[in-house]
Amino acid sequence: MLLVHGAAGGTALTGTIYEDGEDAPEFAGSPDDDAPYVWICDEFYEVDTGGSTQTIGGEEIQIAFESPMPRGFQDREQALDAAKDHVRTQFVRLGIDADEVEITVTRDSDPEHAE
Repeated sequence: MLLVHGAAGGTALTGTIYEDGEDAPEFAGSPDDDAPYVWICDEFYEVDTGGSTQTIGGEEIQIAFESPMPRGFQDREQALDAAKDHVRTQFVRLGIDADEVEITVTRDSDPEHAE
């Protein structure tokens, strides 16, 4: 599995790409079994009231979370491109410029022993 990590404004977000042959979690809305690459990550946006308090760029804001929307892809590059775009979009939803988001991709071959 690949971990796609984005950081900006003093906070971070990490999502997971399950690769061909790996068992992605299954729940309502999961892509069909024919997708060899599955991307899963939180989605969130700023709200005026409610939600969770988060400090972004030194300012406290309220954030509401949506259920993760898993997406299936036929190849690794499509999955990586979509994952990076998704991570940047979450930060843009909080008022951070997409160019400020630092994205790293790492391989996590054993999630039970990941730090």
